[in-house]
Amino acid sequence: MRISTLNSYSSSIETLLDRQTKLSDSQGQMTTGKRVNSASDDPAAAARAERALASERHTIATQRAVDASDNAMTLTEGALGDAVTLLQQSREALVAAGNGTYSDSERLSTANQLTDLRNQLFAIANRTDGSGTYLFGGQGSTQPPFADQPGGVVFNGTPGQVQVASGEALPLTMNGDATWMHSRTGNGVFETSVVTSTGTAWIDTGQVTDPSAITGSTYSLQFAVNPAGATTYSILKDGVATPATNVAFKAGQAIQIDGMSVTLTGAPANGDAFEMKPSTSSLSVFDALDKAIADLKIPGRAGNDIAQTNSDNLNNVTSVLNQVIGARSDIGATMTRIDSVTERLGALKLSSQSERSSAEDLDMTQAISDFANQQTGYSAALQAYSMVQRLSLFNYINS
Repeated sequence: MRISTLNSYSSSIETLLDRQTKLSDSQGQMTTGKRVNSASDDPAAAARAERALASERHTIATQRAVDASDNAMTLTEGALGDAVTLLQQSREALVAAGNGTYSDSERLSTANQLTDLRNQLFAIANRTDGSGTYLFGGQGSTQPPFADQPGGVVFNGTPGQVQVASGEALPLTMNGDATWMHSRTGNGVFETSVVTSTGTAWIDTGQVTDPSAITGSTYSLQFAVNPAGATTYSILKDGVATPATNVAFKAGQAIQIDGMSVTLTGAPANGDAFEMKPSTSSLSVFDALDKAIADLKIPGRAGNDIAQTNSDNLNNVTSVLNQVIGARSDIGATMTRIDSVTERLGALKLSSQSERSSAEDLDMTQAISDFANQQTGYSAALQAYSMVQRLSLFNYINS
């Protein structure tokens, strides 16, 4: 078969151009470090890389939201830590004020100390994250969520929490209403109170002896003193007499009724009455301190009155302290969950990056080897072309 000189030229040039194109492509891949620089290089791999990139970007956006929650919860935990410290100081002050040797002026000094602690707590309740968001604003508040009014502190925010704008159920704010305004009264199950007291007796906060026996009813302890000086008590349940009627009273001895136990100290007078009713979630941090401050400022009180109010106020402050400690514990659990989510998102991001790398990245070792082979092939093609150029009739005649 006869092969023309033109055909030899054309074939050599095509081979040379093909090798030059491949060499250029390899050089471009080595420069970018990617095997797929455009969708036409490998449509399937390009689609894989795009999906992996979308997943990575979504993970990064989610992590930003998680970081915002982490920052807010860190600030909130710090605020609650400050509140716990102040409430513990308040409790210590009330314990000291229970000293029977304290004078009215010393109790007034304690009241002033509690007032300062109370004002600091109010400032903490309205603390922001530095960008205008109130840590305890609930579902959002453009104004300080707590307002100090003549009747006491009120919550003007919206109860609840603001969640981050992502698939993760993580908060940006805390429900300040639940944290600061709704502690349990009494001992958490029932509360004791004085209905009438002209004697020297006062009642403690009581305790639960059998949770299964709690009825949720209101009980009244009514005392009577006969002419001989013997003191008895009768227990009424929701206003109805019970079998515990005209029971001999002994100061300091616990009175048991339907899974509850209370102790009265001192000597009740004839007609004195005390009450036991179910606890409610209506005690606020500020109400507890305001009542303690008001009681400490009253001069000339009897010893049993001082003991009763101090016991009640100490119990109230302990209750709100436990509520704040519980809220702080919840924040700690949330921060642990944030750490877990961050770890999971980090693993997901790494997986997306690995998938993207697998789809589009270049094996540099293999690429260098291929590039060297292509250079050799290109050099060979150039030599072949130069030799073909010398195979014309004119070159033969000239030689």
